[in-house]
Amino acid sequence: MRPKRRPASPRRRVPTKPHVAVVAHTGKTFGGGLDELRDVLARAGHADPLWFEVSKSAKAKRAVRRALAKGATLVFAWGGDGLVQRCVDALAGSGVSLAIVPAGTANLLATNLGIPRDIAKAVRIGLRGRARPFDVGVMNGERFAVMAGTGLDALIMDDVSRGEKERLGRVAYVRSGVKAMQAKRVGMKIRVDGAVWFEGKASNVLVGNVGTIAGGIEVFPDASATDGRLELAVVTAKTPWQWLRVFSRVAVGHVERSPYVRKTTGKKISIRLARKAGYELDGGARSRTRRIKVRVEPGAIRVCAPAVATRARPPGRRAAAAASRA
Repeated sequence: MRPKRRPASPRRRVPTKPHVAVVAHTGKTFGGGLDELRDVLARAGHADPLWFEVSKSAKAKRAVRRALAKGATLVFAWGGDGLVQRCVDALAGSGVSLAIVPAGTANLLATNLGIPRDIAKAVRIGLRGRARPFDVGVMNGERFAVMAGTGLDALIMDDVSRGEKERLGRVAYVRSGVKAMQAKRVGMKIRVDGAVWFEGKASNVLVGNVGTIAGGIEVFPDASATDGRLELAVVTAKTPWQWLRVFSRVAVGHVERSPYVRKTTGKKISIRLARKAGYELDGGARSRTRRIKVRVEPGAIRVCAPAVATRARPPGRRAAAAASRA
């Protein structure tokens, strides 16, 4: 009688070492700078990553494409929201993960993900964190991860120069914001998922993929980057005093109670403007236009985030309502 064969033990899966690439904005720095980033990666076993340095955010998209062509499976973005936005635009649909080292002024995507402004910790999250599927918005053919819009925020971004941001930091945005609040409103018609939702004059339109802006202020408390929808807010304030009333509501987390704000959500948004106006994506100013089209791309990118959320937050009102009905 033949002896019974013992079943083969299952093979242990050995984690595949990622092929790391770095896309770095040379005008952005913090901590020990890019030298520290190289050292931290080397100590983690990545002594010779693909390395691309760019002098402006607009050049990052090409660098990412070169990294993908060379086989990168993990891209570290060193810079602010502008550079990260360009990386997101290039990485969408590739399946390659994005890791962020927040070297910019606002770093809104990093803040929403709980990535600290610390080089060693940010690299650890990129290498050992969880790569999460993440929705993106697409405005006039270009992807964004945080927020985009036209009106006040676009005027602010267009007015603030790179030198002012580096010299004054967030104060530069405050100075520009006071000026932008005095701009004339623009007539517009907005359709959401095919139906007319707003028609009239407005001073700002904001489309959000996540909820938090600079200073930890939640503009869209119910925003989720995994629900396949985008948040939309229209502001009709026309005087600095009315704007101050809007900001006071934002500060206490009840912007929807302002008589000058309307909010909704949708998958497709169309904005027709009465006159040409600029728009912005993740803080980057774009050319003036009369037509803006926005749509969501669910789960288009994978972003490295802490394995355990570092900033606990309660579910939004929509989520809480759904849970209570369950």
